[in-house]
Amino acid sequence: MSVKDRLTEIEKEIDAACERSNREKENIKIIAVTKYVSMERAKEALDAGVVHLGENRVDEGVEKWETLGERGTWHFIGSLQSKKVKHMINQFNYIHSLDRLSLAKEIEKRAPENEKVKCFVQVNVSGEESKAGLKPEETVSFIRQLAEFPSIEVTGLMTMAPFVEDAEEVRPYFRRLRELKEEIEAMELPHAPCHELSMGMSNDYVVAVEEGATFVRIGSALVGKEK
Repeated sequence: MSVKDRLTEIEKEIDAACERSNREKENIKIIAVTKYVSMERAKEALDAGVVHLGENRVDEGVEKWETLGERGTWHFIGSLQSKKVKHMINQFNYIHSLDRLSLAKEIEKRAPENEKVKCFVQVNVSGEESKAGLKPEETVSFIRQLAEFPSIEVTGLMTMAPFVEDAEEVRPYFRRLRELKEEIEAMELPHAPCHELSMGMSNDYVVAVEEGATFVRIGSALVGKEK
């Protein structure tokens, strides 16, 4: 199946999820996660109408950006080493994995002059040791500390749910992140508007949309897997 056909099917499912949850479909953006596919497949996604591309490795992401960059909006969705920030800061429009002050310091140091770097704070809602991110109870304090970094804008929160066969099992984690986002949003912090939620992947994006996701990160279900 072509990327275009897959995108059509995914959009239909998102539309249905929006109807069930009384949401506007215009508020949900699909990120095509292209980390496991070739340059050609990423280009096919753009040709199909995808706007947002997600990569989790700096070197491969920058390589794709150098060829396709002007055509898309780029999201860094993987764990980000501080030493790698200088190599990607001008290529990616969003960073989805801010979870420590040392990384914030490096982003601030490398940020383009007079520009905001849009960051999602990563929260480990499930508590799995294998996943990065702050504990929910640490998140508000951490975001308050980010006021010290004028180049960073906290655009929202991100989480990765456990991989399970029944997506209904992860609904509580998505709901918890939405509640936390709403709590931070209500604080009206100038540096942290926190209007967005990055959650949901190929196996659970429908539930994520029902629970408030504004960005869903879809890889295999949209572009397949070649590597």
